Amino acid sequence: MSKTEEHIGDTVSLVYQCRLPLSTSTVNHLASLLRRHLKSIGSRWRSLPPGKIAVIVLAVLRHDQRLTDMAGGNNIAESTVRRWRDEMIHLLAARAPRLDRALKKIAKRGGEVVLVDGTLIATQRRTGRDNRKHFSGKHHRHGLHFLALTDERGRLIWISDARPGRTHDATAARHDHLVEHLKAAGLGALADLGFLGVDKPDDPDDLVIVTGFKATRYRKLTPGQKTANRVLAAGRAPVERGFAHLKNWRILTKLRTDPARATHLLRALLVLTNIEATTGN
Repeated sequence: MSKTEEHIGDTVSLVYQCRLPLSTSTVNHLASLLRRHLKSIGSRWRSLPPGKIAVIVLAVLRHDQRLTDMAGGNNIAESTVRRWRDEMIHLLAARAPRLDRALKKIAKRGGEVVLVDGTLIATQRRTGRDNRKHFSGKHHRHGLHFLALTDERGRLIWISDARPGRTHDATAARHDHLVEHLKAAGLGALADLGFLGVDKPDDPDDLVIVTGFKATRYRKLTPGQKTANRVLAAGRAPVERGFAHLKNWRILTKLRTDPARATHLLRALLVLTNIEATTGN
């Protein structure tokens, strides 16, 4: 712990160290990305070196550190930290793969299926008629809806645009033309019952998105259908690991950013998550 020269009344601001549970490769990757960007725009100066800037931005994303606290601990302005954060998010999001390219990459390396699911990222409570669309009746909270794809091992390969929290998984899949992209890549997908009805081929053998069987009040599942659902659930399990790795970034605990910027943030975190996963392997 160390003291700074900033005084608030009769108190002295204190600065403490906090462990950042990320690999050195991730920090170096961000620092290199920033150096290339500064060179491309002809900027020769920053208040701090790229490596230090990368650590500050990662602390904001991983630990959800407040910008004011990070600014005070590094003797810089809060607006500077905000600008660095937005700059790094933009650079990382630009490296996130498009849906068609992500699927072609899976097919090229011999993959046959991907895992698809939707998730809600909680946001601050929103009021007013115009913001009711952000309330999810399923989760009973305000948030933004995202679709994500992973490979068979649960590695995130693509994430959709942010949509209002009330959006249904099936609606989002139709909007992103998921079935068409899967067919173009020659891949299938495993999904839960939230995607039931998205894929309705004339020939059942041409089914691309497999969702299992749903019981109703008047139609119970047969033993064979229950077994098929259990097998499907086991095959889909890795997609939950993918979401868990993504939500390790605590800035997603409750988003305070503008929903219009949430898509860039999630895609930037996808890139960072995959860098960490690659380093860990």
